[in-house]
Amino acid sequence: MRLSLPDSGFDRVAAFYDPLSRLVYGRALVCAQHHALEAGLPPGAPHLLVIGGGTGQVLLEVLRQRPKASVLYLEASPQMLGKARALLAGRLPAAVLQVEFRLGTEASLTSHDAFDALITFFFLDLFEPRRLQQIMARLHASRKPGAPWLLADFAPAQTWWQRWLLAAMYSFFRLTTGISGRTLPPFREELARLGLRAGPARYFFGGMIEASVWR
Repeated sequence: MRLSLPDSGFDRVAAFYDPLSRLVYGRALVCAQHHALEAGLPPGAPHLLVIGGGTGQVLLEVLRQRPKASVLYLEASPQMLGKARALLAGRLPAAVLQVEFRLGTEASLTSHDAFDALITFFFLDLFEPRRLQQIMARLHASRKPGAPWLLADFAPAQTWWQRWLLAAMYSFFRLTTGISGRTLPPFREELARLGLRAGPARYFFGGMIEASVWR
């Protein structure tokens, strides 16, 4: 089946993505995201990019921590984008005008888009290395000078059960969503190649999940 947009295959799992993640990882994914936001969000009223944010739970936390922020919520899955828009309207209706919901990929960013922070949570792990490099270069170009890059994602496997779980995850999402990634790609190395350095990382779920801020 041809997808209507690149990377839009998460339409197929939008209805059960959040319950599935809680079933497998408990609150570890959420805790990692919250920690990265607490450690890296700029003060005041920053202009933020959230890319690949899924159903919008992270958006609620962003606006809880920075009530005056403005956000570009960039998502390739129409179903995920619709869920995020509905969640915000239902839970934080006063903040609706602070968020631009844009359907698309990194290619949808324009020369006028410039952000005080980038938020990529469980997004960079989806892509094969060549595509990842293209995505990260475009995101990097949208950073204002000194803007932090907030990361919450999977860490390289250290144990047999972590290797098994990562392999099962990639098999499942390649089958259901058509992601290009087959194994965990070198996004940390790519961040370093772009000239960023990580602050102290915090780990969750037995060290399998990492939260960090790159500057």
